[in-house]
Amino acid sequence: MTDGRRAAVCGKPIAHSLSPVIHSAGFAASGLLTWSYTAIECAAAELPDLVAGLGPEWAGLSLTMPLKEAALALGDTASPAALAVGVANTLVRRPDGSWHADNTDIPGMVRVLRDAGLARNPGGSPVDSPAVTVLGGGGTARAALAAAAELGVTRVTLVTRRPAAADELAPVASALGVKLDPVPWSSAPEAFETDAVISTVPKGAADELSAVARWRPGAVLFDAIYDPWPTPLAAAAAARGVRVVSGLDLLLAQALRQFEQFTGVVPAPEHAMREALTAAAALR
Repeated sequence: MTDGRRAAVCGKPIAHSLSPVIHSAGFAASGLLTWSYTAIECAAAELPDLVAGLGPEWAGLSLTMPLKEAALALGDTASPAALAVGVANTLVRRPDGSWHADNTDIPGMVRVLRDAGLARNPGGSPVDSPAVTVLGGGGTARAALAAAAELGVTRVTLVTRRPAAADELAPVASALGVKLDPVPWSSAPEAFETDAVISTVPKGAADELSAVARWRPGAVLFDAIYDPWPTPLAAAAAARGVRVVSGLDLLLAQALRQFEQFTGVVPAPEHAMREALTAAAALR
């Protein structure tokens, strides 16, 4: 592999990101001692010029809010997953210099939800599919719909603060074969009575629900936030016996896929990357 390769995570704000910790640990564990991974603060309008100015030493970019739609538009090619949901969190530099857009949030979310116990019974009918609620209507909510579809979910309750968000997600859900049941934010507490709740809203947005959410026994909460952690919603859910997975779990799972695409090292050194992430998160 070429020495001196580079990668970075881009977003705004970005100072909180732990992606550099994860990927740098992966480089060290894989013997890629001349590779580097940094954080770049970048607004959506600035992304095209940033990508256009990257030299051949750049192997790829990880994209977070608010760049996921812009990232998909910059890909010369795109994975079926990214095209299905209309957003990308990964840009990979191909040998010919072109950029390939992908969405590793989807397989990452599938993994963390499956590990938490969310799955349809083998051979089950649509009637047996898990009941899932998604909070939010942005790029991560799109990935949540795709992950739910892969896990055999046929119907999703969608809780948004903007009624228009449900209309925006309807074509995505339809293409994935998932029926959307839009619910206003005022009715969110009742919408928690499902097998899994996937919260994709920004920090603080779901705090008010922590005291009023109605949990189903054996439910799973996946809260995409990881800073600060635990969120009030996650803490309240855990106190009720709900299985909780965090944005840290997703951050690692999606980063493993990115690392493999950036470097060609398969499988990614998960143990080293997980240990580095856990240690860094504990210091916050």
